[in-house]
Amino acid sequence: MSQFRLGALLLIISVSVGANLALVRAADSHEIPNDITIHTLIKPDGGRLRILMRVPLEAMRDMPFPLTGPGYLDIVQSEGPLRDAANLWIVDDLELYEDRVPLAGLRVVAVRASIPSDRSFQDYDSALAHMLVPPLAADSGLVWQQALMDVLLEIPIRSEESDFAISSRFDRLGIRVNHLIRYLPPDGPVRSYATSGRADLLPLDPNSYQAAGRFFRQGFLHIPDGADHILFLLCLVLPLRQRLLSLVGVVTAFTVAHSITLGASALGLAPSFLSFPPLVEMLIAVSILYLAIENGVGVRFGSNWAIAFGFGLVHGFGFSFALQNTLQFAGDHLVMSLFAFNIGVEAGQLLILAILVPAINLLFRYGLEERIGTILISLLVGHTAWHWMMERHAAWRAYDVRWEHLYDALFLGELSWVLILLVAGTGAALWSRRASRSTA
Repeated sequence: MSQFRLGALLLIISVSVGANLALVRAADSHEIPNDITIHTLIKPDGGRLRILMRVPLEAMRDMPFPLTGPGYLDIVQSEGPLRDAANLWIVDDLELYEDRVPLAGLRVVAVRASIPSDRSFQDYDSALAHMLVPPLAADSGLVWQQALMDVLLEIPIRSEESDFAISSRFDRLGIRVNHLIRYLPPDGPVRSYATSGRADLLPLDPNSYQAAGRFFRQGFLHIPDGADHILFLLCLVLPLRQRLLSLVGVVTAFTVAHSITLGASALGLAPSFLSFPPLVEMLIAVSILYLAIENGVGVRFGSNWAIAFGFGLVHGFGFSFALQNTLQFAGDHLVMSLFAFNIGVEAGQLLILAILVPAINLLFRYGLEERIGTILISLLVGHTAWHWMMERHAAWRAYDVRWEHLYDALFLGELSWVLILLVAGTGAALWSRRASRSTA
């Protein structure tokens, strides 16, 4: 009897261990991949839009792919499951538009597994030819986690000359998803885009109106989202809010300056060494701290508009960093897009000023005495700017900082024009101050 009980106990333990191992394997098979890269090629072809896509097979979770041996994909039995995966994970999360009207009828034409070293997706013609040849040999020995799933999709269109756009929701395929899109218009160069897993109504060959609208929105939303720029504007207008002409002059100087460096940076005239962006972010914090100190002590260490112009050059580089990953969406309309972004920034600034100036006036009229209120605001802003400066200084020093890079850029290379502008602005400010004193 005891032997029977011992055998039953061992059987129960074996079943439990096996079930737990099965659950572990199932959980492992359903893990979300860390980094996923999707390649997409899109081309209008007669009355259809052809979409070629390559996705790592490991991103197709919860799919019962047939396996042989120690985890090899069963090529012979895989077409049906691959087609099911394409419909579930790609077709359901992909929308295409023709002249801003959603298209219907997206279907899977062909699907196949490919080895990791396959290079057919380097261009459209080789990728299309790759989709039309027979599948891999049955004895390829392709480990399923290393396999690539290639898909040919088609959808009916009215005309090749239409404006096409794409929306995708592939962010669920991995923790970090990079979606590389190449669009081949009937005439003109190939359009290349690098997006995240989620893209909302991305024009594939934007016209000037679409490009301008996209960049205007981006510029407008950049100001309310940027706490450092809001605090800078607060410090800039705090002592000048009752003097309209002075306020207009200072804001104009700041606008002109950041427009110069924004445009120049977008055109490739900014330094390319890695420590430059964190240096600019640190200098933006310095600019806020400087204005907070001026407002707090009530002393002007220089001309208002000259200081606004100098710091505006720095902030322009900061604005340009927001454009680094989005200028790809400008198409043939780079200048128009830069102009629209800058107009959007100005609209955002005007909105902030329209809120700040009345709010400060109300505070000083019904709350605090003006001088006390100015000191308190300056202390709060200065305290915040000091912490930003120290944090950004630490981030900057984490890079391989070499002063010769900055020296070469400032005196010999990309930033020499900025130095000329600063010298010219300083000279103009000194001349203006001397002229005002002589007339007095």
